[in-house]
Amino acid sequence: MLKQVSVYAENKKGCFRDITGQLTDNGINILGSVTNDSAEYGIVRLVVSDPEKARDVLIEAGYLCRLTPVLGIELADEVGSLNRLLTELVESNINVDYLYLSYNRGSGMPIMVLHTADTAQVENILVSKGYRAI
Repeated sequence: MLKQVSVYAENKKGCFRDITGQLTDNGINILGSVTNDSAEYGIVRLVVSDPEKARDVLIEAGYLCRLTPVLGIELADEVGSLNRLLTELVESNINVDYLYLSYNRGSGMPIMVLHTADTAQVENILVSKGYRAI
């Protein structure tokens, strides 16, 4: 199971650059990310090489952050892979709150990062169906 860093950030010029700069300055690699915005604030969700350190660094820089458990599922890089995964989830009566793409540098395979209500349970279900969790 992965830990995601969720950063609540003001929608202003240079904010993303500041977040990535803080991580860069502290030797933290961004492995995957997605951003959701509203008029004044957004949520930057990041899978990073050291989530606890990233959270601490960003809090020290003045950002509101939290760690969230997410699930990384390796998929084949082919047409229909995501659809098959989502079909398995629907058939298991599992709702996906959000998802985004990352990449497994070791295997060269895409990874779908998923957030669900019960990440551990969903991981067990998908692994039993032959998926590889990261």
